[in-house]
Amino acid sequence: MRVAFVGKGGSGKTTLSALFSRHLARSGAPVLAIDGDINQHLAEALGEEEKSAPPLGEHLADIKDFLRGTNPRITSREAMIKTTPPGRGSRLLRPLGDDELHARHVGRAGGVPLMVTGEFDDSDLGVACYHSKLGAVELYLGHLVDGPGEYVVVDMTAGADAFASGLFTRFDITFLVAEPTRKGVSVYRQYRDHAEQFGIRIAVVGNKVTGEDDLLFLKDQVGDDLLTYLIHSPWVRAAEQGRTEGGPDTLASLEPHNRHALTILREAVDSHPRDWDRLHRHAVEFHLRNAHAWADARTGEDLAAQVDPDYTPGTPPTT
Repeated sequence: MRVAFVGKGGSGKTTLSALFSRHLARSGAPVLAIDGDINQHLAEALGEEEKSAPPLGEHLADIKDFLRGTNPRITSREAMIKTTPPGRGSRLLRPLGDDELHARHVGRAGGVPLMVTGEFDDSDLGVACYHSKLGAVELYLGHLVDGPGEYVVVDMTAGADAFASGLFTRFDITFLVAEPTRKGVSVYRQYRDHAEQFGIRIAVVGNKVTGEDDLLFLKDQVGDDLLTYLIHSPWVRAAEQGRTEGGPDTLASLEPHNRHALTILREAVDSHPRDWDRLHRHAVEFHLRNAHAWADARTGEDLAAQVDPDYTPGTPPTT
């Protein structure tokens, strides 16, 4: 199951991504965390990094070559764009599978497997947007065959920036982290309006709630979309200051209310089965949008031909 955390910058989405990933890992569930934010802080939020790995964004061409496999509809790595959907011959992935992509790009932080997109470097400044790196995450999720009880948790870019690509359609649920302020809920309204157009499932997670007034404000502003909330956490502040050790087991010291909120998040993720047809339909739709808008002209090919009408979504990888 694929989970995105979004929200206004500073809302605590990276902190919530880390807490939820550690909560899942503590239960023994297979979980992979992905840092898809331009500010690469998820490893730090998870705890002390135990093993780093090369960023996805720096190896996009190699990732394309690996994922396209023997798919005859994709003529080259240059013709494969971030929205290219899988087809017959493509390499499909299992979460944390025994393949070269996971072997190369999965590190570990705070006891949680972690992939990162990578930071901007000097060569990117002024000439590239962050979506060029996020394209690796979009391709990864597009070729992933995951199932119930398996979790991929992605810390997304701040604000409504995720709607600049089709990445926002790649998730089973999107948790929008909102502080109890007018600015905190403003991103919610943008996300809600965009998500409704595509049937995207979102739920609001209140954060940094200090009392009844904060909770009533959130309920008034987001209504039934408010799933749960976390109270102001001295434990989180201590962790952010480096005064707690990393690792999933340290969550035992997290405030009981906040631990219960994490349980509610997991129940929300598990409550709806995967709709493979919807995922693939959205993938094809956004691929065609990108092809017509810019990619056909850039590649000199009709990229609509990359869509395989006989491909069955959710097909397990062959070994």
